[in-house]
Amino acid sequence: MEGVLRGKYRRMMGRLIMNFKILLVSISRNRLSCRTRIMLICLILSDLLGLFSQGDPVYLALNPASQNVSLDSKNYCEIRNGLLNSYFSFTHKKTGRVAFMGGSITQNAGWRDMICQYLKKRFPGTKFEFINAGISSTGSTPGAFRFKSDVLDKGEIDLLFEEAAVNDRTNMFDSTACIRGMEGIVSHARRANPFMDIVIMYFVDPEKMKDYNNGIIPYEIKAHDKVAEKYKIPSVNLAKEVTDRINNHEFTWEKDFVDLHPSDFGQKLYYNSIRILLESCWKQAEKKSERVPYQLLEMIDKFSYINGEYVNIKNAKPDHDWTFMENWSPANSLVKHRMCVNVPVLFSSKPGAEFGLSFKGKAIGICAVTGPDAGIIEYSIDGKYSGTVDLYTQWSSQYDLPWFVIFEDELSKSDHFLKLKISDNKNMQSEGNACYILKFLVNR
Repeated sequence: MEGVLRGKYRRMMGRLIMNFKILLVSISRNRLSCRTRIMLICLILSDLLGLFSQGDPVYLALNPASQNVSLDSKNYCEIRNGLLNSYFSFTHKKTGRVAFMGGSITQNAGWRDMICQYLKKRFPGTKFEFINAGISSTGSTPGAFRFKSDVLDKGEIDLLFEEAAVNDRTNMFDSTACIRGMEGIVSHARRANPFMDIVIMYFVDPEKMKDYNNGIIPYEIKAHDKVAEKYKIPSVNLAKEVTDRINNHEFTWEKDFVDLHPSDFGQKLYYNSIRILLESCWKQAEKKSERVPYQLLEMIDKFSYINGEYVNIKNAKPDHDWTFMENWSPANSLVKHRMCVNVPVLFSSKPGAEFGLSFKGKAIGICAVTGPDAGIIEYSIDGKYSGTVDLYTQWSSQYDLPWFVIFEDELSKSDHFLKLKISDNKNMQSEGNACYILKFLVNR
């Protein structure tokens, strides 16, 4: 992009110099008419205005310090209670365990690696451990149930980065689920370690840009930010920042940002804004000399998944039509998610196959594989709650993905019994009636 702008600059300068020379020669030798001289003067003035107008991309590219029309990333950061405890750990204890939880944008290389390098440079005497708990295609509800095994079981966390806005929209979790999932993560984190600092991020996708351009706050961001505000957690709204910067003609989605999985340009933008949030929080933290525990708060939603966890599939009591496989992988040629390869699975593809599961908790669900042969399942809980779930999704013909399904999440705290059966019916696009269960999900 800069090369293109410099080429434009050279062409404009060449034309400007050429016209200026012609004008000087015409005046000294009196060879051109008055009308022609006026025309040359107009051309010269036009080029001068183009070169030195602060709104011109040539001027902005070649004069970075003058980009006063560029938006300020600080406007998209909310410091709230800041990051006092992690700063104390990094500067006084000289140790830091930092976890990154989110979907593929967190899992893949990019902004996360840049933040790791920044932290090591910012606190050169600190011994860091970084935990990449990003798993593609997962949002806040999956996060709440995998948080214990993927984050808390790794040791005491000083700083947690959490993002779920992209996949909460993609996986069609509604506002209630967005709050229950995000509050589940936050509350679980703070009860496990009352000194844990958290940063919540809202990444961008085309649907969020469309909402903002229509004057609407995306529902998943509104839900997550409600949790951030309740618990006074720092947040950075990258979805709004990218949308505003594009509307401000600072770059384009198609050429610069490219995709919801950002280009190198987009990854650097994410990193820079997150770094600005961190620096703003730590400037505030420099005034404190000790860690302060966060207080437990009354929940926004009493059914939030604050005790979400995985339950082993071996706890089920299946009939003879189900098979437990210790090390299963899909046999098809589709793209395979890492959670669906070489893993234990409870499997059946026979209509009518059923099992029972005793559990205690306010929510129950499954993590199942949604592949090309995914079937429809029927369930009942305590003989009172019942329904059907089609495990075949819009991605089933292309990927083997883990799919998190919550059957009921407003149960009493008492003991319950789940009964699950494979339906005789199936999606018209599915190749079969299969059900591959990876985990049970329980909010104890």
